[in-house]
Amino acid sequence: MSDIADRLQEIRDRLTKSAERSGRKAGDVDLLAVSKTYPVETIHEAVDAGQLLFGENRVQEILLKQPQLPGKLQWHLIGPLQSNKVRKVLPLVQMIHAVDSVDIAKDINRIGGELGLHPKVLIEINLAAESSKHGFTPSAIRAQLEALYELDRLYIQGVMCIPPFDPNAEKSRRYFRQLREIRDELEKLGGAPLPVLSMGMSHDFEVAIEEGATIVRVGSAIFGARGR
Repeated sequence: MSDIADRLQEIRDRLTKSAERSGRKAGDVDLLAVSKTYPVETIHEAVDAGQLLFGENRVQEILLKQPQLPGKLQWHLIGPLQSNKVRKVLPLVQMIHAVDSVDIAKDINRIGGELGLHPKVLIEINLAAESSKHGFTPSAIRAQLEALYELDRLYIQGVMCIPPFDPNAEKSRRYFRQLREIRDELEKLGGAPLPVLSMGMSHDFEVAIEEGATIVRVGSAIFGARGR
């Protein structure tokens, strides 16, 4: 087995144990391998080890990598999406994780209609109101949820967050719990299920799973340290 295959197996084992601690099964949590900045050859190693779900931050990388990799793979866009990239990326991805404003949601909705698509999206919540990060604040999403649900082409699947970084995973727990609670509140406000909680990365995904994550976004723990 390659180093990547070994690391993937370790992550899967940890994912399974974390799911069991939260009273769930491993199949209740999707492992999204974040392949941003890694070359196609490295991604192939993960595919050979059985990984089929990948996430990229930039549309340009999806456009470059996808034609060089097996068609059976599924792709999620996990970074911010600019209006001028919507048309390029919608046919290529199964989900967009970071809808961070009503304006970009309207663009996705409009172009989805033009392309005959019903894009699956997540609403990004900026829990700590960090100026360096995108997303709705909790108060803003409560106020603007109705406007999002008026967009008839969107399948709003749930919510995502990126907490303030802390090497101590336990420090992220309160943010993961808060996202779950906000999701529950938005379900009641909107009258529709929001089953997806995308939260947790390489250093804290086990805590995220314990707090209800259904997608964890793991990159360096699978592929190794990114080059600078």
